[in-house]
Amino acid sequence: MSLTVYAPASMGNVGVGFDLLGAALAPIDGSLLGDRVTIAAAASGVSLAQTGAWAHKLPENPQDNIVYQCAEFFLTALSKEYLEALGKAEEGVALTLEKNLPVGSGLGSSASSVVAALYALNEHFDRPYNEQALLELMGEFEGKISGSVHYDNVAPCYLGGMQLMLNVPGTVCEAIPSFKEWYWVVAYPGISLSTAMMRKLMPDQYDKSVTIDFGRYLSAFVHASYQQNAKLAISVLKDVLAEPYRAAAIPGYDNARVALADLGMLTTGISGSGPTLFSITDDLATANAAKTWLEQHYLTEVGGFAHVCRLDEQGTRRVD
Repeated sequence: MSLTVYAPASMGNVGVGFDLLGAALAPIDGSLLGDRVTIAAAASGVSLAQTGAWAHKLPENPQDNIVYQCAEFFLTALSKEYLEALGKAEEGVALTLEKNLPVGSGLGSSASSVVAALYALNEHFDRPYNEQALLELMGEFEGKISGSVHYDNVAPCYLGGMQLMLNVPGTVCEAIPSFKEWYWVVAYPGISLSTAMMRKLMPDQYDKSVTIDFGRYLSAFVHASYQQNAKLAISVLKDVLAEPYRAAAIPGYDNARVALADLGMLTTGISGSGPTLFSITDDLATANAAKTWLEQHYLTEVGGFAHVCRLDEQGTRRVD
């Protein structure tokens, strides 16, 4: 008996909330923009098969894949007594990763694989972890592979919607209201950028006025979200920490931002550390025009794509 889990793409930062805000994405055409993991019982050990549009970009040795490592990590975390009680102490797992998100895209590719894998493992082993504990496990593993724990992709990918990172005892994050009328146009040009490299472009210290602006814009955006004041939210959806230092490293980004504004898009920003960009409007015709422009001018390599999206309110779920 197998089960399959889908974990959506996500935008870290959402421009205004560096490392503190994230949102899950759902293309309005109904396509699934995210990774899928299928799990089934096996005689022993861990095995992994790799399929999907971006499988060719993954390590050839399955043991080097983060989904394989997720399984080892999860099984190590489970107690022998728990596995014996389930009757699965000697049982292994066979995993299949359908890799549908490009690596280094700014769409939470690694988070999607990690979340799908750990969710699938938790389901397969009769849910030993509750929602909060599983989220913390996801963050812990994501931190192992990225060097530090950041939930702004993991949390929305798992829980859906727009998530504000709290990181207080017992609560990693909380959902904040989203604007149902907004269309999020996202475009991935086809190139990959290292998150570590893009973080290095940012300064180690900021001027006090910049940090005040960061706090002001983020708090105003959260306030506007609860008040459902879309005009205020758009006016403060500004990235003062990362974009000024990253924009030049993303080919065509500055030109796209100007062109999208000319088309009537309300604001444009960098998804995660790029190169994917997001652009917002409350008009579907404008969103489609922006998608067309991006497909013609921003997508530069084979594999690039653009989607008109809403936020994915469901998050990770079984699709078998």
